[in-house]
Amino acid sequence: MENVVELTCPGCGARVSTGQKTCQYCHAPIVISTFNSVASMSSMDLNKYARTYRQGLKDHPGSPVLNKSLAMCYLKLKMHKQAAAAFAQAIEEDFDDAESLFYAAITALQGKKAFLAGRQAVDQSEEYINAALMIEPKGIYYYFLAYLKYDFFARKHFRTTPTYNEALANAQSTGLAENDIAQLYTILGVDRPGTL
Repeated sequence: MENVVELTCPGCGARVSTGQKTCQYCHAPIVISTFNSVASMSSMDLNKYARTYRQGLKDHPGSPVLNKSLAMCYLKLKMHKQAAAAFAQAIEEDFDDAESLFYAAITALQGKKAFLAGRQAVDQSEEYINAALMIEPKGIYYYFLAYLKYDFFARKHFRTTPTYNEALANAQSTGLAENDIAQLYTILGVDRPGTL
């Protein structure tokens, strides 16, 4: 189990800990576990949060909670290399966190369409998403796999298993929200292919 880390609230400067969801004074989130938490934050707020997490990581460098939170800030700021490094550290310390693996899969593409990403980046992304699916078979994870299989493999006429159609069928049968799909393409920074 993760040790609780004491921090300064990025919102108001009060003493808080990673055991709290929100600050008791300003009600700002303490840790960030999903992209929704940072989606509407300004660059200035993201920088405050990132600074707080970097400060906490000086004393607790292996904290998966702090590394994941920092990675989310970097992902929102489109600092893909830094996000990838922070997600990798979070995964190393907590390899059962499917969410971290999912976001690491997205980050592996470095803000490019799968079609334009190199084979090594796509392979890394596929490795992360398959690991996430082994832990928790969510519809959006299967959908992201379908995106990889379509945009990189099918468009380049490479054989692959499963095919994008099979991954898409798994996504639909597992439960897939249109909201999740829209957010995925926002995070990726690419347009949704008409086929998907």
